[in-house]
Parts: sequence; structure tokens; C-alpha cells
Amino acid sequence: MTRRVPVLIAGGGPVGLCLALDLAWRGIESLLVEKTDGVIHHPKTAALTYRTMEFCRRWGIAERIRHCGFPRDYGLSMVFATSMSGYPLAVLPYPSLDGEPFLHQTPERKQRAPQILFDPILVDCVREHREVDLRRHCELVNHRQDADRVVATVRDPRTGVEECIEADYLVACEGAGSGIRRALGIQMRGTPALDYSVAIFVRIPGLRACHGFGDAERYIFVGEKGTWGNLTVVDGDARWRLTVLGFRSREEIEGLDASEWVRRCLGRDDIGFEIIDVQPWRRSRLVAERYSQGRVFLAGDSAHTMSPTGGFGFNTGLGDAVDLGWKLEGALRGWAGPGLLASYDVERRPVGQRNVDAAAENYFKLVGAPDCSRILEGGASGDAERVRIGRQMEEQTRTEWENLGVVLGYRYEGSPVIVSDGTSEPPDDRSVYEQTARPGHRAPHAWLPDGRSTLDLYGRRFVLLRFDDTIEVAAFQSAAAARGVPLDWVDIDSPLVAALHGRALVLVRPDGHVAWCADAMPADALAVIDRVRGA
Repeated sequence: MTRRVPVLIAGGGPVGLCLALDLAWRGIESLLVEKTDGVIHHPKTAALTYRTMEFCRRWGIAERIRHCGFPRDYGLSMVFATSMSGYPLAVLPYPSLDGEPFLHQTPERKQRAPQILFDPILVDCVREHREVDLRRHCELVNHRQDADRVVATVRDPRTGVEECIEADYLVACEGAGSGIRRALGIQMRGTPALDYSVAIFVRIPGLRACHGFGDAERYIFVGEKGTWGNLTVVDGDARWRLTVLGFRSREEIEGLDASEWVRRCLGRDDIGFEIIDVQPWRRSRLVAERYSQGRVFLAGDSAHTMSPTGGFGFNTGLGDAVDLGWKLEGALRGWAGPGLLASYDVERRPVGQRNVDAAAENYFKLVGAPDCSRILEGGASGDAERVRIGRQMEEQTRTEWENLGVVLGYRYEGSPVIVSDGTSEPPDDRSVYEQTARPGHRAPHAWLPDGRSTLDLYGRRFVLLRFDDTIEVAAFQSAAAARGVPLDWVDIDSPLVAALHGRALVLVRPDGHVAWCADAMPADALAVIDRVRGA
């Protein structure tokens, strides 16, 4: 028997789940296959950026994520020390989730949601949509494609029973070891190994009462040879992840004594702990040479792998899913031209490279500690050394924690489905983000008189914002209707919002990025519609 589905998604991690959710929100059916039982034994994802929370807001699940179970009053500072019982070096103070102020650039606040709490919420949300068939213990064995379809074989690894799936499109969300990517012969470009690290998932009951550093998202440990690891909060209580870094080869981490490293982190032997899981891993800086081939697409770690310094990995993958979701909808509903899906690679691969590079730079700053040979020295001279080291570590790692430009400032420069307004590209600052309605950029957030954010207008359809009601826009409506392109037209009577957008007319895509803008109607509205739909 052969089953036909519009979209087959391989990999039921957070990126695959979010893609299935986005498609379902658009009314598009998908089959999501995951070869494991889906249980998270070692959480990796934890930090959800402002942009990710904006997407969750769009899908109507932001409130559920905010109440995922991570304590909202837990402080999220960054602490530098020699150990949990050792010398303090520096503190970068950051508030708890509830204590964080809202920024003028976004209606959302970032969120701490470890994968052990986040993924089950996504699964529940996906299962609420009849458009998604989520199958666990189901692995994609092979696939082939022609001009009209992808044909894949999936198998239950427990029984060996196989099934043939025919899909319009296949999306690989399998992770860094993607078998689909390898089968396509797509190479990864970059640095395969920045270092080898070990992640130790550990339970330490009562740790918060055993030290004087206060609550922190991460405790970063520096020794006489420099930065050697960090302890990251998982659930805000007893579960933590200790990352030991800086090994030069896989052989160096074989047989590593995880308990010894946990004791070094704690700095004393009288604190009880239980090791839950140990995972050696390779820190890389890699981007696929292309993100698609025919009817098959790569998303998430299948397309890019990066150092976790900055927390860009999953959040970049979610950006892939959102960019791909509306384009798949356009192709399946028949209004997209052939260039729309082709633009996925053009738009997302530069963003992947940008974020991979930013994460690697953060890593080099983290391990690039100054001379630390006297960091454990006693007396006034030792104190002076620790102050010097702490100040330098604090300053050179700040961009890892304060990365609004990376999170919100990505843009689709040179995209074939964006109509340039002829202006120069603004600086891509990793920390600072200034809103702009320049084509290719995320459309600005502003509060509307009815209490909604402008971002709440976007998602399922193109939206034409009009800030001057004397401009007749019927030609745009007619052009969109002629091509079957879903288009809403919204008048906004607010000088402040108009000034933020800078143009009288702004056309925003379903993913919330500006596609075109001007102060007057174009001479050929149909040409603009054809351009932004990839025709």
C-alpha cells in the first residue's frame, strides 16, 4: 500500500515539530516520522529567542510556552568563577523571566524552556491538529524523487515492517547526521571540529543553597589554563548540564570520568549528585552547500551545525521552518511560481552561515581567556589577577548574551522574491537592532490603537499596509486575485506607526518580512505580485 501526503517530514525534534505545526496552522497536511520514542534523555534546547516567541505567539501557543514549568522568578545572570565553591571572577547580571523588561522592538520576551519541557508542549500542540500524522518508532529508510513527487520507504525499527509514502515534498529535520542529506550528496562546508566537548546531564539537589553566587543561567569556570567548562541551569531546580570543553580529539574524551568533572565544578566533595546522562559531542561550524535539491529540503541541524554559544541552533532552525512553511503552502495551493521554493536556499543559507559564524566567534571569545596562570594565587596579588581576568571575560563574552541584532536583525538581502527599494543595506550589528521596513527585513513591531501588535497582522496571508488612505490600492487587490495570492489590505491611522515604517505602502509576506514598499502604487502591480510569489 502507498500513502499519499502533501509534506513528509523526517525528524521529530523541535524543528520538525514546529514545521508540522506551522503547516497545520496553514491547513496543510503532513506526515512527521521520528525513529525514536521521542523521549528526551538529554535536553539541549533551552533558550527561546524573541523571534521564536513571536512565532509561538502567531501559532497561539506563547502562553503555554511561558508557563512550561521553568520558574519565572529564577535569576538568569552569568557568573564567572573558578568553581561553585571557589573564587568569584565576575557577574553579568540579568533578570528573571518575569523581571525582564519588554523591549520596544518586540511584543514578546525571550523564554527559558528546556527541551524536556518544551518538546512535550509542541507534541501536544501538534496532536491537536488533525492535519498532522505524528509517528514515532518510524524511520525513513530511503527516498527517490522525480519531477512530480517524492517516494520514500519508512520502517518501524522494532518490527521491520515497511510502508511506502508518496509526498509532494520531503523535508529533512533529522539533525547533524542527516541520512537524507548524505543520500543527496550534499556536502557540509566549514570547520568540522572547533573542539570536542562532553555534556553531563546531572541532578544536584539543593545546589542553590550550597554556594553564594546567587541564581544564574550559567556558571562559567576558569582555571589556570583558561576556560574549561560551564554549568547551565535546566529546570531551575535540581537538574543541570555541565559542559566540559576544550578537548582536541575524540580520543581525549574516551573514558572521561564524569564524576570527577562534576566534583571539580562543585569545588568540594560533600555535595551529593547523580549523573543522568553523558554525551560526548563535536563542536562544529558547518553549513550545507545547498539547502534543497528538487523536492527535498533541509532544515535545522540537517542544514547547519553550530556551537551552542549564543543559543542560535534551534532558533535558526525554527527560522528555516517558518520561511519554508508558507512557501510550501503557496506551492501546494497553486499560487506560487517556480521561484518561490527555490528562494528558500537563497534566503536561509546566508542566515545559517551568519549565525554559525556568530556562534563560533562567541566560542572563541569564551575560551580566549587572558593569562590565567595566577588565578588561584592567594593574597592581594591573586585578588588583582582575578579582577583583571573577570573584567576581560565579562567584556569579551557580552555579545553572547546580548545578541538582539542576531535574533531580530537577519535579512534576506538579494532574494529573488523581494523587491529592492534601492536603499543601502544597514550594518548587521550582532548586539544592536534598529527596526526597519526595508524590503527583506522583518517588518517592524508597533502597538496598534486596538492593543494588537503589527506582528499580529501577519502569518497566513500577504498584508498590504496603507498609511495614506488617499492612495488607491485596488490594482494590488486585483493583481493578487488574478494570481490566487492571498492578500489582506490594512489601513493604519497612526503617525507613530507610519513613521516607523517610513513608507506610505508596505507589503509584508506571510512570514512577516517586508516584500516591497513605496510611497505610491507601482506602475505594474501585477509585476510586483508575480515577483513576490516567485513567478
